[in-house]
Amino acid sequence: MQSKRDLKKYNNRNNLYLIIVGIILILALIFGVVSYNNHVAAQKQAREFATTHFNPNVTIYGVKVGNLTVNNATKKINQKGNNIVTLEKGKVAIERDPNINTIKQETVTQYFKKQHTEMPNKQNYQYDNAALLTANKKLQTVSGAIVNYRIAGKIYKLEAAKLIDQAEFKQGKYIFLNTESLTAQLNKIDKEVSTIHQSYKFAVPVKRKLAAQKITIKNESYGWGVYVKKAQTAVEQAFLNGTTELDGQNYIYGLGYSTYGLGYGKTNHGIGNNYIVISLKKQELWIIRNGKLAVYLTDIVTGTRDKSKGKGNRTPEGVWYIHYKESPATLRGRNDDGSKYASPVKYWMPFTLSGCGLHDAAWRGDWSKSAYLRGGSHGCINIKPSEINRVWHNVIKHEAVIIYN
Repeated sequence: MQSKRDLKKYNNRNNLYLIIVGIILILALIFGVVSYNNHVAAQKQAREFATTHFNPNVTIYGVKVGNLTVNNATKKINQKGNNIVTLEKGKVAIERDPNINTIKQETVTQYFKKQHTEMPNKQNYQYDNAALLTANKKLQTVSGAIVNYRIAGKIYKLEAAKLIDQAEFKQGKYIFLNTESLTAQLNKIDKEVSTIHQSYKFAVPVKRKLAAQKITIKNESYGWGVYVKKAQTAVEQAFLNGTTELDGQNYIYGLGYSTYGLGYGKTNHGIGNNYIVISLKKQELWIIRNGKLAVYLTDIVTGTRDKSKGKGNRTPEGVWYIHYKESPATLRGRNDDGSKYASPVKYWMPFTLSGCGLHDAAWRGDWSKSAYLRGGSHGCINIKPSEINRVWHNVIKHEAVIIYN
């Protein structure tokens, strides 16, 4: 049997052990609580970081933006990222222009949303400048591009390597620089094919016989030319897009009331089979419809030919065209003494911007062959009221008006 002393000693030792174990358990509990709280705080901090910062391995437009905010990432990309593509002397390069921004913050925000995770991760994210890569491919092909420019029955071979010295892709746009060679080529084509201000032989009627007399006439407002600026833009786009054929008819211009060229592709020197002929010397008018004589007048009166009054009221010679038809109309202008006039007419068919046209003249009393020498019109073609109706119904908008002496 143990003595009371030994038993007491044994109990005291056990109590000490229990106290130590208790202390250890308490310390472990405290440590666990602290560790858990630290873990929770760390996760919270990581989530907050991930909410405002890029993951570690993110590259945008070739610039590493890992662990940066959207704002700082935007600044870094704009400081270091390439933003232009250049073509010079057949060589293409992706470069940087420090004077322009590479990316907008809205775009960086979109990339941030794509890579965002609840907790940061080490996955690689790479976002390329798709527009820059596309531009690089396009400009790579430009120097070797060839466009067949078809116009007036001719084909002109336009080679980018010979006509484009420099081009670039900048801020979302393709810009062609030093294009003097292309402009010069298109101007050369214009001179070769344009019909504006060109002179040629044309067969006009004599009395009721068509094509009975050949005269030399000159296109004034009638005709067409190459709209060089518009054509150049089309050729440049064709080089970029790989288009090999262009129809030059889509890039022409005209003079006068209509800015689109007239007579393109028509026979008979571009006049076609519908036209008006006026002889100043004979004071006669012919309207040709579908190649046949539709109207023949022998008693018109044209602009005053009085030499003492200069050329101000003479009907201008050349090839013009009908701008439009208006019925009724009021003709306004000034008389030789400076006074204003306003003359109502039933039918009005102008063919010059200066105010010359075909119209009835109910006020005229002298319809003789010599009326135009001293008492003619202000440049218009006066037609008897009894004959104007036939003229009106046979005249077509935009048809040629050939006026010769």
